[in-house]
Amino acid sequence: QKDAFRRNPQAPEVKHLKYIDTKRGTRLLTSGWFGMARKINYTGDWLYGLSWSLFTGFGSISTYYYPIYFAVLLIHRAIRDDHACAAKYGEDWNRYKQHVRYVFIPGVV
Repeated sequence: QKDAFRRNPQAPEVKHLKYIDTKRGTRLLTSGWFGMARKINYTGDWLYGLSWSLFTGFGSISTYYYPIYFAVLLIHRAIRDDHACAAKYGEDWNRYKQHVRYVFIPGVV
C-alpha cells in the first residue's frame, strides 16, 4: 500500500487513503494498513517468522531463538526509526503520531 501510494497517489487502489502533508513536501499515510500502526509491516514479518517456529511445537526453546531475536531487532529498529523520523519531519512527526498512535499492533502497542 505504501509503495503503491508513493508511486502513484492517484491510482484507484490508493487514492482513497488519507495522509498528512509535511513541510518537507512528502506525505505520511494516516489510513489503510499504515494508518492502523506505524510499523504494521514489522508485525507481519515477525508473525511470519514465528509461524515457522510454531511448527516445531513447544518442546524446546531453541527453536524459538529466531522469533525472539527478530522481535528484539524489530523493536530496536522501530525505536531508532522513530528518532530518525522525529529529526526528519519535526512537528509533522508528532502530528502523525497523534493520528497513528500504535507502533506494531493496532489497539495494543
